[in-house]
Amino acid sequence: MTTELTYLAYVAILTAALWIPYIASQLQTNGPLKPQNYIDPTPRPLPLWGQRAHRAYLNSVEAFAPFAALVLIIHATGQENSTTAFLCMAFFWLRVIHAIVYWLAVPYIRTIAFTLGFICVAGLFWQAVT
Repeated sequence: MTTELTYLAYVAILTAALWIPYIASQLQTNGPLKPQNYIDPTPRPLPLWGQRAHRAYLNSVEAFAPFAALVLIIHATGQENSTTAFLCMAFFWLRVIHAIVYWLAVPYIRTIAFTLGFICVAGLFWQAVT
């Protein structure tokens, strides 16, 4: 498997697992769901770290689609190279950093990690279309 596809798999499992801290926060704060929670979808109160965990998860889901599409396009067209491999590795680690600093409310680093991740996606786009 190529480096690009390997990191696509890593980003997929990271994205799939980022709901866990949010659910842990829900359980710690509100306990398990009750029958009424299935009827009324109003969000239950959460501490700020739980709200940030939820936002980090949603942001990861939003960022996954363009990254995945571009990696698959690059793979299907045989355009893998050292640049695309680096961009995929960087994107994964930036998403890890983004999630951690989002949970911990570290100012500025979250924005930098997000922006650099977008630059990775833009770089993959550029590699795919040129």
